[in-house]
Amino acid sequence: MKLAAAFSFLASGVLAANRLQAVPFLGAADSLFGAGIEGAGVDRAGNIYAVDFNNNAPSAGQIAPTQELLFQSSNNESLVNGIRFNIDSSGAEEAYIADATTHQVIRLTGRDESSGAFSKNSVFCHDDTMLQPNDIAIAPLSGRVFLSGMNWTSDSVVGDGDLWTCDSSGAAKRLGTFKRTNGVEVSPDEKTLYLSEATNAGGAVVSNVVLAFDLDASTGDISNQRVFADFAQLDNTADTDIDGMRTDENGNLYVTRNGIGQVAIFAPSGELTAYINATSINYVANLEFGGASGTDLYLIGRCKEDETKGCADVYKGSVVGRAFRDLQKK
Repeated sequence: MKLAAAFSFLASGVLAANRLQAVPFLGAADSLFGAGIEGAGVDRAGNIYAVDFNNNAPSAGQIAPTQELLFQSSNNESLVNGIRFNIDSSGAEEAYIADATTHQVIRLTGRDESSGAFSKNSVFCHDDTMLQPNDIAIAPLSGRVFLSGMNWTSDSVVGDGDLWTCDSSGAAKRLGTFKRTNGVEVSPDEKTLYLSEATNAGGAVVSNVVLAFDLDASTGDISNQRVFADFAQLDNTADTDIDGMRTDENGNLYVTRNGIGQVAIFAPSGELTAYINATSINYVANLEFGGASGTDLYLIGRCKEDETKGCADVYKGSVVGRAFRDLQKK
C-alpha cells in the first residue's frame, strides 16, 4: 500500500503541472548553427546567442533577432560552450565565454554600441585542473562566475563532475567534485546556487537530479548541499539528462530535459509547476530569456528534421528572465 500511495502522489504532482508549448523560431532550413548549438546567452538588448555558429565549434553567434558572428576563437582546438553577459563597474557591456578544451573563460570587452561587436578578448580565468568548463553562471553583484564541467564515463564516480568559481579579478577556486555535472545557475537574490548531477551505470544514464546549495556570492562559498529535484521521483525520467538551467526574476528554475524535447519549471520551493514542450527540438541543450521585454524564453538544440543543424523554439511568456533583468539594473 505504501508503494501504491507513493506512485499515486507522483502521478498527481505530474498531472497538476501545467503543459505549455513553445513554437518554432529558427528552423533547419534557415539555421547557420550546427548540431553542437549550446550555451544560450542574452545581452542587455535582449538578443540571444549560442555556440557552434557556422557549424564551427570554436565560434559563437547571435540567434535572435538575426544570425551573425559574435566570437571566433583563434585556437582551432577550442570548444566554446557557455555564454553570459554582464555590465562592468563602468557601465560597459562585456561577455564571458567558457572554453572547455583550454580550461578557461574568455572575456569580451570593448563593445561597439552600434554594431554590437567586441573589439577585445582576453583570458578571464584559467586552471588546467578544471574538467572543462562546460556551463557558466554569473552573480553580477559580486562579478563572480560559476563553472561546471564533466567527464563522461560508463560508471560515474565522484570526480566526473566539478564546480568552480572565479572572482572578479579572475582568480579560480574549485568548490567541489561530484558525479557528472552540467547545468549551473544562481537565484535572483544570489543566495542559492543550483547544479545538475547525473549518474551513469553500465553505460546507461540512471539518475538526474538538481542539487541546491546555500551561496555566499561575495566569497563564492557554498554550503548545505541538498537535492532540489529528483527526476526519478518526479516523473520517472531519470534516464534523460539535464542540460542548461535558468532562473526568472521570481526565482523559478527552468531545467532542460535533453532527449525528450522538454523544459521543467520549478518554483523556488522545489514544486514542479509546469512543463514547456519544444516543437522542433528533441535534444533541448540550453535556454535563455530574451526579446525586447526579456519575457521570451528561447530553447535551443539540434533540429528534429535535420540533426546536423541547430534549431531554436520560443515560448512567449510574461515573466522576465533573471539574466535580462540584471543587465537592465546597471
